[in-house]
Amino acid sequence: MSLLEQEVPGVVMTPDHIRSKKLPWPVDLGIAVVALAVSAAVVYGLGIGNWVLVVVLGVAFYLAGMFAAASRVEGRRSARNRLWKTLIYGACLLAILPLASVVWTLVSKGAARLDGDFFGSSMNNIGARDANGGAYHAIVGTLQQVGIATLMAVPLGVLGAIYLVEYGRGKFALTVRFFVDVMTGIPSIVAGLFILAFWVLIVSPWFNNGTPRFSGFAASLALTVLMLPTIVRSTEEMLRLVPGPLREGAYALGVPQWKTILKVVLPTALPGIVTGIMLAVARAAGETAPVLLVAGGAAAINFDPFSGNQSSLALFVYQQAGDASRYAPDRAWTAALTLVALVLVLTIAAKLLARRNRLS
Repeated sequence: MSLLEQEVPGVVMTPDHIRSKKLPWPVDLGIAVVALAVSAAVVYGLGIGNWVLVVVLGVAFYLAGMFAAASRVEGRRSARNRLWKTLIYGACLLAILPLASVVWTLVSKGAARLDGDFFGSSMNNIGARDANGGAYHAIVGTLQQVGIATLMAVPLGVLGAIYLVEYGRGKFALTVRFFVDVMTGIPSIVAGLFILAFWVLIVSPWFNNGTPRFSGFAASLALTVLMLPTIVRSTEEMLRLVPGPLREGAYALGVPQWKTILKVVLPTALPGIVTGIMLAVARAAGETAPVLLVAGGAAAINFDPFSGNQSSLALFVYQQAGDASRYAPDRAWTAALTLVALVLVLTIAAKLLARRNRLS
């Protein structure tokens, strides 16, 4: 048996374990420093830009210098591999930077009003010169509106996806799938106008002595319209990823189709389904236009989602961002931080629940 055929315990044959010439890391670092220096000399010497152009040209010079040096030391094949690996790492860094910037901005500016008064009071009787006032009414509205919308959208969306994957055949299923795709791209203002024209102006007068009425429930209906296509499409894709042999094995044992879906297919696809649901919840929690159109917004606390105006965190951020008070921006940033934290907590809780209940 040759040396190449012998298996070494704990060692996997990967490119990192193959002995070959490697470009030393001090040389790589030196190329980066020289590239930035040359880029700064060019940009500031010619007066054609600022530090952003310095970084862009520095990256281009670094890639060219690294490829040339790696080609002489490692060969062109390894140099190309190193070049693409650097580009991939750079793309990952560029994708993370905006997210990190958003998080840092929210935390740094939103921490100013993280106090008991913000979470325990509303904007009722708060004037432009009052430093107090909070978002308790908006938090209550967001939880009620998104909660009711989730209770309506999740069963409809999951059942619709089950129909499309397990039962849907022919033109009707194609029609349903087509309209789901169309609804995915509708603006939120359209959903709000639809609920305004249908529920607020036509249906609600039946329950209010002929007078149209804004309500948090109307906002929940609008959010349901926005959540449904996301839940249907994501659940459909997750159900299609369930291996066919799992279904066939259950059918071979005489298990009915409905029980196979309930006991085998859904638990297998549950983590992906929960991810799609939380994406829909996050979108619904951040919508402003539907709430403004059909719930009206309110400065006072309203615990009844079926009667009276109601606010939400997204609407509260919008209103405070446009307020002339010098205390309003701090409230807006803290409300935005609260909204992101609320969605994060709900996502983590849903993930933990899905991990606990999934099919092992």
